[in-house]
Amino acid sequence: MAQIRNIEKTTDMKFVENLKESYNELVHKVSWPTRQELSKSAVLVLIASIILALIVWLMDFSFESIMTFVYGLF
Repeated sequence: MAQIRNIEKTTDMKFVENLKESYNELVHKVSWPTRQELSKSAVLVLIASIILALIVWLMDFSFESIMTFVYGLF
């Protein structure tokens, strides 16, 4: 029974230590982007998403037109 409690304490200690190390790394070692860099990245992602959506819409529209033409032949 004592061994089980020691294992549980060890596991709990490892978990707490892991949380502390993660917090320390996030606060002191991670290089966070500035607000301007973040805004530029967000605009870039938005533009890329719109372009991709337009390409998918164009492919869908083209395929629908082709299939309508093919089905109209029969």
